[in-house]
Amino acid sequence: MSGFEGSYLGANDRISAAAVMECKICWTPYDPAEGDDYRQVLPGTPFADLPEDWHCPGCGAPKAQFMVLSDPGSAEAAMAADIAHRTALLEADFREIWNSKMKDVPIVNAALHVQAVGFRGWEGRLLGVLISPWFLNLVILPAADEDWSTLQPGAKEVIGFPSGDYEFIHNTREMVGGYKACSLFSPMADFTSQLQAVEVARAIMAALFEAEHRDHTDRAADIRAQRQAELDAVAAAEESAQEGSLGDAPLPSRRALITAGMSEA
Repeated sequence: MSGFEGSYLGANDRISAAAVMECKICWTPYDPAEGDDYRQVLPGTPFADLPEDWHCPGCGAPKAQFMVLSDPGSAEAAMAADIAHRTALLEADFREIWNSKMKDVPIVNAALHVQAVGFRGWEGRLLGVLISPWFLNLVILPAADEDWSTLQPGAKEVIGFPSGDYEFIHNTREMVGGYKACSLFSPMADFTSQLQAVEVARAIMAALFEAEHRDHTDRAADIRAQRQAELDAVAAAEESAQEGSLGDAPLPSRRALITAGMSEA
């Protein structure tokens, strides 16, 4: 869809040359790829370039009464295509990890699968949640003109949002390149289905931009210390699992978010 609703009303600056328009009276479409045989308009003619006296070939309605049916050349469509392409690479990278390294690790939740959820433009970059059978992370992907291939894996960076300050860890992958991730849940034992994980991911994306959660994030140092202890516990469990036994290593069932306001501490 276009970035606006309602009739076209001559707003040439709000549609691209690829915009497919539709008469709001009789629903006859105008596709620039096809033109208009009735008025001898050649294929490839954008709607904005039609003569002002052009009328709907179906009912005679004036040009101004057409609405945008779809606009593959709009900024919104370009952003959607970029998000789809880059999140597909992100998912492919982590599916490869799942298939090559994680499938047989006892602490994974086999009811879940890798899925990118809620990605959107944010300060020129892409921000969203990545779900996997072993974690749920906030992920930031670079802007189109940024090169994050030199990020130092494991380096930490605190990034602010309306709901608080979050600690992200730098990393790189073969397909997606450089990215920054904030661990929210790991392991994923509390999730009973992919649908539940997706609902939580969408709730996180909404809460991230709600300033009322900021009060819960002021305990950043305490939360980071708790997270590190839990990470150490997970690492110890994985090491034991590789030796053939989980032993007595504690497995946290739910890690508090850095925000603390989105999850139980």
